[in-house]
Amino acid sequence: MAVSVKDVAAAAGVSVGTVSNVLNRPQRVAPETVVRVQAAISKLGFKRNDAARQLRAGRSRSIGMVVLDGGNPFFAEVARGAEQRAAEAGMSVLLGNSDQSEDREAAYLDLFAEQRVNGILLTPAVPKGAAYAAGVPIVLVDAEAADGAVPSVAVDDVQGGRLATAHLLEGGRRRIAFVGGPPSIRQVVDRLEGARRALADVPDATLEVIELDALTVLRGQEAGEWIARRPLSERPDAIFCANDLLAVGVLQGAAIFGDVRVPEDIALVGYDDIDFARSTVVPLSSVRQPAREIGATGVELLLELLADPSAPARQVRFSPELVVRASSGGTDARTAGGGLR
Repeated sequence: MAVSVKDVAAAAGVSVGTVSNVLNRPQRVAPETVVRVQAAISKLGFKRNDAARQLRAGRSRSIGMVVLDGGNPFFAEVARGAEQRAAEAGMSVLLGNSDQSEDREAAYLDLFAEQRVNGILLTPAVPKGAAYAAGVPIVLVDAEAADGAVPSVAVDDVQGGRLATAHLLEGGRRRIAFVGGPPSIRQVVDRLEGARRALADVPDATLEVIELDALTVLRGQEAGEWIARRPLSERPDAIFCANDLLAVGVLQGAAIFGDVRVPEDIALVGYDDIDFARSTVVPLSSVRQPAREIGATGVELLLELLADPSAPARQVRFSPELVVRASSGGTDARTAGGGLR
């Protein structure tokens, strides 16, 4: 038979209200009473019913988080930053992976709403304005609402795309290829826009867009193989990938299925600067995002929203950094750009 709060109160010789305070507001109870109640809890093996407590309170101690790709190390680092900040606030993070699917995203939003989470951190699969999850506080992470009505934390991806492409142009490359994912993903669109802006300043440079259906190593490998098998005169001399997973795949595909040398024949730059970018066969140049800071800032914005729902939605935008390594012709890793805007 389950042990109740009444059983603990009787064993400790206190009221049910005192036991409740020990469980939820111990600072209101005399230290010796806290010790007595905790001893009774331990002796009887009492387990608090969080589900019932959540129903009474209307909210849980959890935060929902939905990301585009849980297998991408960038989002893993974002989630880690969110977990650390949430733990400091006495909360936990429930993670969902939309896999870039609007239907999966909607299912997770509904599930988290049913679980009465305190709020949701969301990297949306498709732009949807401010209508994300009715009745649940939302903060956009690695994304921004077009109307600015939802708090958000993101990186200036247009600037990131421009940094990467300008670096390739400065190295003398003129036939640039952009390898990206579906245009429904805002980050891909913004990084491509940054590349186009960089090329606008160099009249003799060209940009080829290679659109893929997913931002994965496998798709990158297929693109790298396809590029390597093209006639030499039709190949790009530089590739900017929308993320590091694509760039790693391009590097593998070009090396395994063709005679392409990186960076001698094709310079390569990725995006995100995930941990193993520096450990590939040819260390990968990449645009760095402060992943853990993004996650932690998302939780901070959510806490602000919970404290004052009527406050104006705050938008935080970080500036990216270009990390130059061997894949684009660099000899030592160095950075350019970066900061908070």
